Amino acid sequence: MKVMQVVAKKRGLEVFAADRPKPKPGVGEVLVEVRAAGITPTELGWSPTIQTKDGKPRANAVPSHEFSGVVAACGPGADPFSVGQTVYGMNDWYSEGALAEFCVTEQSSIAIKPASLSHAEAAAVPISALTAWQGLLTRAKLQRGEKVLIHGGSGGVGTFAIQLAKLHGAYVIATGSGANLDLMKSLGADEVIDYKTTRFETVVNDADVVFDTVGGDTLARSWDVLGDNGRMVSVSSGEGEHEEQRVKDAFFIVEPNQQQLVDVAQLIDAGTLKVLVRAVVPFDDAELAYNGAAKDQTGYGKMVVSVHS
Repeated sequence: MKVMQVVAKKRGLEVFAADRPKPKPGVGEVLVEVRAAGITPTELGWSPTIQTKDGKPRANAVPSHEFSGVVAACGPGADPFSVGQTVYGMNDWYSEGALAEFCVTEQSSIAIKPASLSHAEAAAVPISALTAWQGLLTRAKLQRGEKVLIHGGSGGVGTFAIQLAKLHGAYVIATGSGANLDLMKSLGADEVIDYKTTRFETVVNDADVVFDTVGGDTLARSWDVLGDNGRMVSVSSGEGEHEEQRVKDAFFIVEPNQQQLVDVAQLIDAGTLKVLVRAVVPFDDAELAYNGAAKDQTGYGKMVVSVHS
């Protein structure tokens, strides 16, 4: 089968085409014929891409761990699914990813694809939507009437975070670039801040929750806008052992969750959640999804690679 794998070059990590044997699902696993894969450009340098779970160097990893496709085979114990079903979901960060004609995933990490979405649209959902869900609802325990500040409101995660926060009755403030302010308002933001012209800490205070997808200086400046019982959640990792403990405590990595995927699919099919795609890139041009050179980008939402038409 055709795959795209991460290769170290003089100018950095890049993706290149290769051929590999088609994998076989094990106990509790499902083999998915990938139709589309969601892309996070920074994943090429993430720890699971360049090292194994025990810290040893890892080479030629297949990236992208969210996908939409068709069940091609089921291993023992994957009874809820059957060959031919259309599914979407994610797989383990340390496994071979979905930028391939086929990928293997745990049966508990996928759900039936939202019927109203194309495969390309569905591939933009799993990691972004679950990150927003788990960050706001599971970790921050967002309550109705609370004030939430969302950084990076026009990104793949941010667009879902705005919608989910508003759906759960929060007062939503979102930061983004000027070109996307109207978009963030259309998704439910009560206030929008152009980070290029306004420092958010001059206009925001007593936030109950800050949901950070940017990190760095944005995260550092966000602590002062929290109220007395405010909670910080960040999906942007920093300097590891050198970070403050409060930064470490705020950071989390999304985990697969089948029931949440089911709930998200229901909200999408009901028209309650919108899915935004930045661009769809052909499989052979997957490198463009990582280096920012894809054509006809919208400037918001998630980047997607079409694997099978």
